[in-house]
Amino acid sequence: MLLVQVTYTMLPGKRDEFLKRVRETGILSAIRGEEGCLGYSYYLPEEEDGTLLLLERWSGAQAQKAHMATPHMAQMAQMKPEYISGTQIVSWETED
Repeated sequence: MLLVQVTYTMLPGKRDEFLKRVRETGILSAIRGEEGCLGYSYYLPEEEDGTLLLLERWSGAQAQKAHMATPHMAQMAQMKPEYISGTQIVSWETED
């Protein structure tokens, strides 16, 4: 299994708007329906309004690589600059 932790630094006041748009455009549902997606969840640090945490679980690196090549991820990449000022990614593989 491949685990990916993404920490977004949000533009001021844009976190909720970003999450709403990801849901309304169908991007979130499309990602969760991808082959090999075992989990894709956003978390909101209560004391950090400018931070958004994303935890992804994939069956393996190939599934995550295929995910990055989908049309809905291209759509996501185009809209991120409106909401996100920085991104930190940490990933690791497990045997589970």
